[in-house]
Amino acid sequence: MWEHILAGFLETMQPFNLFLAIAGLVGGIVIGALPGLTATMGVALMVPVTFAMDATSGLIMLGAIYSGAIYGGSNSAILINTPGTPSSVATTFDGWPMCKKGKADEALIGSLTASCIGGFIGTLFLLFVAAPMAKLALKFGAPEFFWLCIFGLSTIAAMSVNNVAKGLVSGALGLLVSTIGLDLALGVPRFTFGYYPLVGGIEVIPAMIGLFSFSQVIYLVASKQKFIADYNPSPGALSRVLRKFWTSCKVNLLRSSLIGTVVGILPGAGGEIASIISYNETKRWDKDPSRFGTGVIEGVAASESANNAVIGGALAPMLTLGIPGSAVAAVIMGGLLAHGIQPGFKIFESSGNLAYTFIVSLLVVNVLMFFIGLFLIKGTARVLNVPAAYIGVGIVALSVIGSYAIRNSMLDVAIMVIFGLIGHFGGRIGLDTGTMALGIILGPIIEENLSKSMSIAGAEGSVFSVFFTHPISLVLIIFTVFSVSAPALIAKWRLKSNAQGGGQNG
Repeated sequence: MWEHILAGFLETMQPFNLFLAIAGLVGGIVIGALPGLTATMGVALMVPVTFAMDATSGLIMLGAIYSGAIYGGSNSAILINTPGTPSSVATTFDGWPMCKKGKADEALIGSLTASCIGGFIGTLFLLFVAAPMAKLALKFGAPEFFWLCIFGLSTIAAMSVNNVAKGLVSGALGLLVSTIGLDLALGVPRFTFGYYPLVGGIEVIPAMIGLFSFSQVIYLVASKQKFIADYNPSPGALSRVLRKFWTSCKVNLLRSSLIGTVVGILPGAGGEIASIISYNETKRWDKDPSRFGTGVIEGVAASESANNAVIGGALAPMLTLGIPGSAVAAVIMGGLLAHGIQPGFKIFESSGNLAYTFIVSLLVVNVLMFFIGLFLIKGTARVLNVPAAYIGVGIVALSVIGSYAIRNSMLDVAIMVIFGLIGHFGGRIGLDTGTMALGIILGPIIEENLSKSMSIAGAEGSVFSVFFTHPISLVLIIFTVFSVSAPALIAKWRLKSNAQGGGQNG
């Protein structure tokens, strides 16, 4: 194994492969930063290009695009409150407030550093413990996925600690929106009001662009601001962020990276679920949870380390079992098959050099990404010095292009505009766009797995045994109950501790 690792490192450092890694990173970061252009789209577009290369070089480039795109989404999330990719939704919670406080440099450097750390930890996992964890992923059936998503929804209680009722309403509205289209079990249209194009349902990306991007344009127009946020280059931002991460974010980064890695190996779970769960857990265990959402770097670090760690987790079942853990992993698997390479346990025997070179290249890519990202930040942060009117026009143009590109449909553009209005006016009455987005993302996954579980229960003759007797389901149910009750329990414990402390001081 160590011989393969060393050979993989030497292969990655070949000038041509190194060039492909750098080019893939830059391209991926740009793709990720543009709302509507996803990592899946970027990787899929480049798969045909790899046919002119050997399989190793092609994989290195595709892995670099994947890593760069997932990180790139944080740039627009921080600078214009628009997640470039769905997995950067949680980054807006604290990244945008930091930007408005004039801490754009620190937020951007923090997201970059956390992304590199999370990606590196996720890839180490892929390198050393992929096979046993991939086998664990096979134990997840429809009931387990259902409870995993319910656990994800339970984070609404912590995300909306100041007004749980409005948070629950926002999440419920998101779930309601996700039911538009064909009923998965019966195959009949729901909530389409006779309008046939709605049979395909509401696409997640146009809805996200509307909630976070188009709503931001409306806010800019209404506020009549000259610039979207104050930006003054902050000398020493890098050293402050690194010092902060070293002194008080080590546990946060490790925990979030592990959550991202584990969630990544579950097919279909994705970076959006991992980042939201990690953000929630970081907020839950913080000494002062009320800080989150006001612009703290811990929130950015939790989200970005988790969604980049997902990459290693998603590639683990793809390489070891031939089961892709994400849409991007499925596209990369297609590239492997096109080169005549069959993923699975035997890939480490029949094509060991290729497999280990690919994994080692991801480690190298995450190191390179730190330096390339630092260089690009100097330019991206200056978008804040562009007059808000020009930024607004640019956001509208990107929003329309990004929404239309999903299905080549003007319906998605209309959906984007409608959700922009919902995001703007809903925000003014206290609705939480973050929890609404969570409902839209998790709704289809919950419904699909609930439908499958009910079919299984019908065959077995017992709903209870399907939903409540599987060991993994029981663990997730316990986690969900704890997640819902923890905010109140922790607040009560802190109140009691403060009262005792005050009594002792008195």
